[in-house]
Amino acid sequence: MRDGQTATVLDVNMAEFWQFLERSAAETTDPAQRLDWLAYRLSHVSLDHIADFQLHLEAARRPIDTYAMWGAANQIMDGLCSSDAFWYFQPWLIGQGQRWWHHAAQNPDNLADLPAVRALAGSSPREWPNAEWPHWEELAYVAPRAYDHITGREDSLEEALDARGHRTYSDPEPTDQPWDSDSLAQIEQRLPRLARMFPRQQYVKP
Repeated sequence: MRDGQTATVLDVNMAEFWQFLERSAAETTDPAQRLDWLAYRLSHVSLDHIADFQLHLEAARRPIDTYAMWGAANQIMDGLCSSDAFWYFQPWLIGQGQRWWHHAAQNPDNLADLPAVRALAGSSPREWPNAEWPHWEELAYVAPRAYDHITGREDSLEEALDARGHRTYSDPEPTDQPWDSDSLAQIEQRLPRLARMFPRQQYVKP
C-alpha cells in the first residue's frame, strides 16, 4: 500500500488487502481510530477498489465461518457467542492480521496463541474493556459507508456488488459438521488449550 497526503492507491489483490488492513493496526491499536484511518483512505480511492476491499473482507470470512471456529469463540466468551456475536467475531479475527487469521483458520484451538486472546485470559467477559472484546462489527461497514459517501446514495455498494454477481450474506453460514460447544467432553477434546485458558463458568454440561 502506498499513500500520499490525500490519496491511497489500493490494488485489487488479496495481498494488498492484508497490507492495507495491517497498516491500520500499525498506525493505532484503538479500534475506532483504525476505522477512521481505513475510512479516510478508502474515501480517496476508486469505487472499484472500495468494492474490492469489501469482497476481500467477505472472502476472508469464509475459511473462519465454521462451526469449529464458532465453538472456539463460544469458549472464549464463556458460552455467550450467539450468531450475531460470532458474525462480529469474524471481522475482529481478520483484523488481527493475515498471520493470526491463517493460524486460527488452520485449527481454531490456535486462537490460544493470539496475543489479543491471551490478554483476555484469566478474567470474565463482564470485566473486559469494550475495546478489547473480540468483536469488530464496524469493520464490515467501513467500505459501504465510504462508497455511499462518494456516490451520495444509500446501499450503493450492495448494488455494485450485485451487479458483479456477488451474493452478500449477513449471518454465519457454516458448512462443516455442527458440534455441541457446550459439552465439556467435546470442548476438552476439540479445544484443549482454550479450555485451559478459558474454563467455562456457565452453560456447560458434561
